[in-house]
Amino acid sequence: MILDRSSGETRGIRWAFLGTVPYLEALRLQEQIRAAVLQGDGQETLLLLEHDPVITLGRNAKTANVLASPAELAKHGIAAVRTSRGGDVTFHGPGQLVGYPVFRLHRGIRAHVSAIAGGLVAVLAGLGVKAEWRACQPGLWVGNDKICAMGFHIHRRVAIHGFALNASIDLAGFRRITPCGLADAGVTSIAKLVGSAPEPECLAGHVARAFERSFGVRMIPIPPASSRLQIASGNR
Repeated sequence: MILDRSSGETRGIRWAFLGTVPYLEALRLQEQIRAAVLQGDGQETLLLLEHDPVITLGRNAKTANVLASPAELAKHGIAAVRTSRGGDVTFHGPGQLVGYPVFRLHRGIRAHVSAIAGGLVAVLAGLGVKAEWRACQPGLWVGNDKICAMGFHIHRRVAIHGFALNASIDLAGFRRITPCGLADAGVTSIAKLVGSAPEPECLAGHVARAFERSFGVRMIPIPPASSRLQIASGNR
């Protein structure tokens, strides 16, 4: 377990489950929160949410790993978005809990990633899923199948982006890509492995509690409609 304490007092981090948020809106929100943290008038925040179907390409992504044609993606209403996180190509959709920890790196990127991975491994263990973190193929794995993708962007020691945990997501969506550029690997979900999965909102609470332990912080729930989050009124 990595404890991320910068002083004798327990660090407080706010968190909220936001429901379904468009990908680019969530990215703008992360960047707004990071800018406020860097200016000294913002709080570190864990955003937990879902996305409508979208393919994202990280900084190292190869376009060849998007297997579906632009016409097919358009037919199904799926956008393909270039983004600032590390990693290759992944898919987001309903039934996947996405987490964006906008946190200061008090002990560096390795400790940040280790704390996220450790918290999620503990959540999965509580649901009967034994997963492991693999630094050589970043993410959480169950055998040869990835259950959680991870990628980050660091600026002045404040991180954005984070993880995408497959709960009950329709895994057919991953057939339109080569997930993370790994042609020989598969994907899985909590529901596939144990028959059912908590709803993302319930799973979000498990993750927040696990992060209290893995980061050694105090997680403070705030209402999704909080004006401090600047969520667009069109989000669900």
